[in-house]
Amino acid sequence: TEREKQVLKLLGEGYQNKEIAQLVNISVKTVEKHRANIMAKLDLHNAAALTAFAFEHGLISAKR
Repeated sequence: TEREKQVLKLLGEGYQNKEIAQLVNISVKTVEKHRANIMAKLDLHNAAALTAFAFEHGLISAKR
């Protein structure tokens, strides 16, 4: 979903669940649910894999 893409981008940028919840005005539990859905849909198993996916698909860019 669009919200899942938004959450994935923010996770890839290094934001914590609480920060994401505040940024997009949803509960922390909702962020956790989106994160779980993303990981299940993409068959990813940890935060590093989420970040790598976001980078590889152009959702985030390398920081200098």
